[in-house]
Amino acid sequence: MTLTLLPSRLVKCFSLSSSAAAASSTATSLQEIASTCPKGVAKVVLKKGKTQLFKNGSPMVYSGAVDRIVGRPPPNTGDVVLVADQTEKPIGWGFYNSVSMFCVRLMQLEEEATRDPASALNVERLIEQRIDAATELRRHLGLPSTHTNAYRLVNSQGDRLSGLIVDVFDDVAVVASSAAWVEKYKPEIETCLSKVNVISYINWRPSLEILKEEGIDVSKFKHTPSAAPSARSVFPVVGFEILRVVPMRVVSDYLCRLTISNLSQVKESGITYSISLDGQKTGFYADQRENRQFIATIAQGKTVLDMCCYSGGFALNAARGGAASVTGVDSSLPALELAKENVILNDLDPETISFLKQDATDFMKSAAARNEFWDIVILDPPKLAPRREVLQNASKMYRNLNALAMRQIKKGGLLMTCSCSGAMTQSGTFMRVIQGAAAMADRKVTLLRQAGAASDHPIDPSYPEGAYLSNILLRVL
Repeated sequence: MTLTLLPSRLVKCFSLSSSAAAASSTATSLQEIASTCPKGVAKVVLKKGKTQLFKNGSPMVYSGAVDRIVGRPPPNTGDVVLVADQTEKPIGWGFYNSVSMFCVRLMQLEEEATRDPASALNVERLIEQRIDAATELRRHLGLPSTHTNAYRLVNSQGDRLSGLIVDVFDDVAVVASSAAWVEKYKPEIETCLSKVNVISYINWRPSLEILKEEGIDVSKFKHTPSAAPSARSVFPVVGFEILRVVPMRVVSDYLCRLTISNLSQVKESGITYSISLDGQKTGFYADQRENRQFIATIAQGKTVLDMCCYSGGFALNAARGGAASVTGVDSSLPALELAKENVILNDLDPETISFLKQDATDFMKSAAARNEFWDIVILDPPKLAPRREVLQNASKMYRNLNALAMRQIKKGGLLMTCSCSGAMTQSGTFMRVIQGAAAMADRKVTLLRQAGAASDHPIDPSYPEGAYLSNILLRVL
């Protein structure tokens, strides 16, 4: 049976027609290229003194930097607009938002458009170029490989597609949408992703809370009931039918008890994971891959405690690295069911690695009462500071958790502590919080290693707000 690929929808307003393309081949500026668009293109004019910031590469034009908007009718959210200096000379183009604090997400600067006029104001062509470049970068990083097929393909500003995140799990692309333009150009994005040779399915996961701030009516996103555990309700790029995929090595009664669906299997650093495409984030924390690998190199013969373990990533690496014993703790039963399945999938000794459902604070307090200590403790809590407004309270929570963790470490042992809160990482205060925790626990700490997300999570230096993960390794005395 011959199956067709997802249909491609033309970008009617901004894709150049054949005649316009011919004209653009001799165009020397964005202004000239924009003049070929039948409906015209509005201009967002920057305030005096703000231009250089964006010419230097900052991709997010905040509303406070905007002086006026030129064009009638005014642009709608998701429309392509020119960004111009005070003289109304364009410096680049991007996607407009009438509601968000980010008035424009800059996609291409004037110099780039001049060098490649065929991509200027051409949304589909630009998306394709950026996804191709992202794919090539991952290939240079060795992704995917026979040992790892779970990785990030597109990392928002880091891959110059602000608001778009794409994680690949085997042959499934999970798209996390967090910008109005991404929703508007969903068909074009899917078409471009369908051309990546490792992708057979696309699972679209809009970030509803962020999209609300983008002015999107999220009530239009209908809840899709979970598929049976033996199937994945993701859209195959060869058609919109639900297809059965590679059978899971899971017994039926286990699947009946599992409270999550859309299961898949992936490999990371040679370890097999059963993951849920309905799980947290995009279904798997690929950002910690290199940090998990590091734990495997230092775990030989050690006792290891993995707090907030989710589906067991750090715990499994410790066990594979030869740890004497590993305990994983999480408050989520579905996550722990996955973790236990992952022990089976990797033929690990269940006597060596175990998982417990308990609140992190309660577990560590109970362990302290029992005088129970570990050689290595990993503390990777959920995002405690989603916004700067709650950073002060979140800092207290991070401090208290870290103090409890330090008390459970043998003298000279190691603590790998993490924060996935962008507000915490960008504030530069995480180490001060850790120092406060050490004082509270009456312990002395030494910094051994400081890391962030894996290399397939690139960050644009002109947008440091893209950095969110902190991973710090300490010796605790």
